[in-house]
Amino acid sequence: MKPVYASPTLFRPESPPVIVRKEVKGDWLQPLRQWIESIEIHNPKVARLLCKIIPAQCPFERDITFFGHTVLHIPPLCKLNPFYMQFVSLRFKSLTYLADVCGEDVTPYCQ
Repeated sequence: MKPVYASPTLFRPESPPVIVRKEVKGDWLQPLRQWIESIEIHNPKVARLLCKIIPAQCPFERDITFFGHTVLHIPPLCKLNPFYMQFVSLRFKSLTYLADVCGEDVTPYCQ
């Protein structure tokens, strides 16, 4: 009796699945997302204001400690915001405008 060998393709991992965001029919937030993404920064005052009001990191993530031990971890809830990626992108546009065009030091905005 001949030994049975497994085909090498059986154990070869497939390429990782590509996650594609499905466009939901009737996604009524999409026009607002596109509008936020299309905003261009041309004013240093506006750029500074956006860098100040859009936080550098999610403000909701917290660790609650009791006598030096972490009792509770609250995960970041920003990603539940439907415009999270657009606001992060807008903040990045503002930072790059201030750094590249205006020649400002942006380290005060990066905390």
